[in-house]
Amino acid sequence: MGSLSIWHWIVVIAVVLLLFGRGKISDLMGDVAQGIKAFKKGMQDDDKTAADKPAEPVKTIDHNAAPAPTAARTDVGSKAV
Repeated sequence: MGSLSIWHWIVVIAVVLLLFGRGKISDLMGDVAQGIKAFKKGMQDDDKTAADKPAEPVKTIDHNAAPAPTAARTDVGSKAV
């Protein structure tokens, strides 16, 4: 029970050709080729639209900024009555 011999492959190919016929296989391969071309064209269109967009300015956050001065609170804590 190893690999298939050349005769097994010939029989498999003959059955596939009988079931699908030469025309259907060539049509299928043509459809696959058109799909690949459409995919490549779509990828190129995406690259072009990304290149056409102007670059947005980079937003940064300054972590070293000094905090705004706050007024001292006088109402903190409990007051004895």
